[in-house]
This record gives sequence, structure tokens and C-alpha cells, in this order.
Amino acid sequence: MQPRIVICTGGQLGPFALEHIDTADLLIGADSGARFLVNHGYRPDISIGDFDSVSEQELLAIRSSSSQTIACDPIDKDYTDTEMAMRLALDLQPREIILIGALGTRFDHSLANVHLLALASEAQVPASIIDNHNKITLLTDTAFISHHGYPNVSLLPLSLKVTGITLTGFQYPLDDASLTIGQSLGISNVLLSESGRIAIASGLLLVIQSRD
Repeated sequence: MQPRIVICTGGQLGPFALEHIDTADLLIGADSGARFLVNHGYRPDISIGDFDSVSEQELLAIRSSSSQTIACDPIDKDYTDTEMAMRLALDLQPREIILIGALGTRFDHSLANVHLLALASEAQVPASIIDNHNKITLLTDTAFISHHGYPNVSLLPLSLKVTGITLTGFQYPLDDASLTIGQSLGISNVLLSESGRIAIASGLLLVIQSRD
């Protein structure tokens, strides 16, 4: 069976992150995300990045505690550490990718990491960004989503326009609606039960499940 890959990168991390790691997962640590895994007793299958967010001593610990370490020059590279980890994960053809530590105080990095969901979508690999308050996925056709402790559901277009949006099982239903960038119509909907259905006809739709 293809592995599920968990990428741990250098945004906001905490005990919540450990709840999303299973023993059978293939673990990729990106930069200081690798340090987080090592410090919590995990052995990353691959640690990758320029490691400019860790000390020399921490990098030695990462190297000794990882099955493989891929280091690059912090100047001579085209991708962020998280994008390098995502592209590496997609090359391994996993059945699913979970990103933890992908959101944080640097909004530019957070937004860029959300855009990485489009890479996974192009490769037809389900991917999610998860932190203590959010679960973010990208929808291109139809999906059933479950509550899982995130009562709010917001829909935002990642493409210029998303058409044919139909919601079933939500407090505020939509039927063949469209969303364009700049609209907030899809913010803060609520599931009426444990699950609901979202269908679209075209475009890229971010589904953001959240809790305060």
C-alpha cells in the first residue's frame, strides 16, 4: 500500500501536531520541523531544507536522528523548504499528504503553503494542512467532509472563479452558486450534522474547517 506522508515544517507547532502522526506514516521534516520531530522522539525518514532555522548542534542531532538528510544552500535554491518537502513527497506517490506546521506568524509563508495544495491536486494526491484551529483542503469536484471538532466551514476560491457550488447538509445551503476572488459569501458556514457534501463544477475551492 502507498504510504501516507506527514510533512512537519517550521510554522506553529505544539502537542496538537503529534496527534496527527501515526506509526505507519512516512515522516518528512522540513528545516526546523525536523528539529520538532527529533525533539519529540521521532525519527524522520527524510529531513530536508537549508536548515537556516536551526543551530549547528541541532543540525547534527537532525542528521544523526534521520534516516536521510537532504541539505541545500539557503541562497542557491528556487523553492521554500516546505515546497521542497512537498515536491519530494509527491515524487514518492503517497496515498495522502498531511502538512503540519505549515501555518504561522509569517503570512507570506502560510499563504504560499496553502497554494502548495494545488501541487498535490495536480498530482491527484489528497492533501491537508492541519493546525490546532484549522484543517484546509482543496476541492476540485465533489467531497464529503466531516465535523472532526471543526464546527465552522468556509469556502474560498483559489482560482479566479469557482462555479456550480452546491452544498448539502449545511446551515446555509448553496445550489449551483459561483464564487470569485474577493467575495466573502462562503465564510463561516456550519454543518448541520457530522458530515456534509460539497460539489463544484469548475475551479479550485479551498475548504477551511476551523474552530476558535
